[in-house]
Amino acid sequence: MQRIFSTLVCLFFVMATLAQPKPAMQTRPKLVVGMVVDQMRWDYLYRYADRYKANGGFKRLTGQGFSNENCLIPYTPTYTACGHTCIYTGSVPAVHGITGNNWIDRLTNKNMYCTEDDSVETVGSNSAAGRMSPANMLTSTITDELRTSSNYRSKVIGVAIKDRGAILPAGHAANAAYWFDNKTGNWISSTFYMKNLPDWLTRYNNEKHVDQYYQKGWSTLYPIDTYVNSSTDEQTWEGKPFGAEAKAFPYDLSKFVGKNYNSIASTPWGNTMTLEVAKLAVQQEKMGQGAFTDFLAVSLSSTDYVGHAFGPNSIEAEDTYLRLDRDLGAFFDYLDQTVGKGQWLFFISADHGVAHVPAFLKSHHQPAGLFDDGAAMRELNVKLAETFGVQSLVMGSMYNNQVHINRALVDSAHIDNDKLVAQIVSFMGKREGVLRVFELAKTAQTTLPVKIREMVTNGYMPNRTGDVQVILKPQYMDSGPAGTTHGLWNPYDAHVPLVWYGWKIKPGKSNTEVYMTDIAPTVAALLQIQMPNGCVGKPIEAVTR
Repeated sequence: MQRIFSTLVCLFFVMATLAQPKPAMQTRPKLVVGMVVDQMRWDYLYRYADRYKANGGFKRLTGQGFSNENCLIPYTPTYTACGHTCIYTGSVPAVHGITGNNWIDRLTNKNMYCTEDDSVETVGSNSAAGRMSPANMLTSTITDELRTSSNYRSKVIGVAIKDRGAILPAGHAANAAYWFDNKTGNWISSTFYMKNLPDWLTRYNNEKHVDQYYQKGWSTLYPIDTYVNSSTDEQTWEGKPFGAEAKAFPYDLSKFVGKNYNSIASTPWGNTMTLEVAKLAVQQEKMGQGAFTDFLAVSLSSTDYVGHAFGPNSIEAEDTYLRLDRDLGAFFDYLDQTVGKGQWLFFISADHGVAHVPAFLKSHHQPAGLFDDGAAMRELNVKLAETFGVQSLVMGSMYNNQVHINRALVDSAHIDNDKLVAQIVSFMGKREGVLRVFELAKTAQTTLPVKIREMVTNGYMPNRTGDVQVILKPQYMDSGPAGTTHGLWNPYDAHVPLVWYGWKIKPGKSNTEVYMTDIAPTVAALLQIQMPNGCVGKPIEAVTR
């Protein structure tokens, strides 16, 4: 009888426990971290995977995160400013207005830099490097929408070596954006955000960490003969960002201490330094510790500088990613410790990819070449002057692979615009390396592959783009004989990684085609907030379900 009574009591307690309401599932993460790795081709996730650490960043992402393996950029030109803006606005240059790193304002004929703003001043140094803001970006960002959704109680901070990599993702309503001043070696901001740097960043600047990195120099992480995923060191097609005498590993950087703060960006230490500043921002601003979701937007710029100088098949590029793998692992560990494991949402992508150095490809009998835009514009102006009797009918700068007609001069000389455009198209179409040329305003009527037409259309804003678009042949680029660049519609420039990790993310991968414009609305869906006001993308259901 006593045994039956005991059993009934136990059943009662079990049923009472089951009847208790379960703790409510956290509806939002404490912190969102968006990371853009500047110039990261999609294949870098796997190219060096045999040397990525199990406790590093990339294997953790591909093993425990969800990877959209076929994420594409839906516009041209594929440049840094456009890419960062697209990721955070879910929009394209035709809507958000950031049509390149630079463009010509067709209303004033002024050369514009994407984040320039003469109405603000530098905070943190005596240089002009802080006269920047997001004013040229016409739409809201996902970071703006997060701030609005919490009645501006969420914190948003952007961090990058490049001003555009910090400012554009952080958005219009950010608490702060910090970038690196290569004139002074300080991390700075602008009066758009604040009057004075926070004490913690002033202390960091005073310690001159950049000089400490210079003292370390740059040697390969492993014995140099084990870098079998890359060309051998000291190739003729590699640039020399550390001086003509610095031709190969190891690189002595001590000569830059106290007098050259530009070169740090061309080393892996630039990424390390950026992540250290990002950690300080999390710690000192208590990000992820409040009642509302905070957002840290980080852009790693050194991968771009290294890639431009040495190319994607270099030991320098491989070593940079092997070191970044370790830095990311340490960064993830830090977030687990400070914010809490499973309490932060992370995504990683890139603003663009990069082409192989043409000379490298040609050495392996693959078609590639160079296009000299400066020479093309000079010769075009000569040809147009012979026909129309007027000098300088097109601008000397061919921003974003576009010819810019001097519209005021054409109007004052009463030149027939259709005849002028026809001659430009004819002349440019005969240049070495050119695949197609057409008038931008008539893209819809031009016979082009659908994907290319859509990408050109998505990049077109009449007052911030040119008049005639030039499409280069695959693997042709506007660059010099050493190093490489990006900016075109081709997959090597437009196929970027997109991996989600952390809060509510289930491991997996998908080869379904998605777009850079889908990142912001996916974040919005996960956070249950409004998508940015110029968004043309859609949530990725494989991530949100």
